[in-house]
Amino acid sequence: MKTILIKSAALLFIVAVLVGCGATKGPQNTNGNGFIADGYDVTEYFNNNAVAGSDAYVSTYDGGKYKFMTEANKAKFDANPSKYAPQYGGFCAYAVGADNKKIGINPNSYEIRDGKLYLFYDTIFADTKEKWEEEGPAMLKEKADRNWTSLKDN
Repeated sequence: MKTILIKSAALLFIVAVLVGCGATKGPQNTNGNGFIADGYDVTEYFNNNAVAGSDAYVSTYDGGKYKFMTEANKAKFDANPSKYAPQYGGFCAYAVGADNKKIGINPNSYEIRDGKLYLFYDTIFADTKEKWEEEGPAMLKEKADRNWTSLKDN
């Protein structure tokens, strides 16, 4: 019985990774809904808020579409998009650094570090933000920066 439960849990994990947040193509992560950060307002992360944007306020930057809660947030982004755009095209920062892979994110799992937005994958099976902290953000960021130069175009 215990073996069956372990095998079932492992299978669920594999399915979650492959279906929910599997590796994707392209330089920008839209998690299949067409918007960076799963449609969350990237300016609000800098206020320590993870909130969904509105279809009424949309901008495009560097090939990706972004949603915002308000016209003021959209204007703030439009004035300085590189300040608010997530690192590594909005893919999981840990996966880019540790595994050299583009993996989707959970928009509620994020970090602002040195004025930059980093997004992470987080489910009941894995919390990559926690791994990022445990394994060393400085080292992983350095690896991710190197990996991203070739990974972004694959």
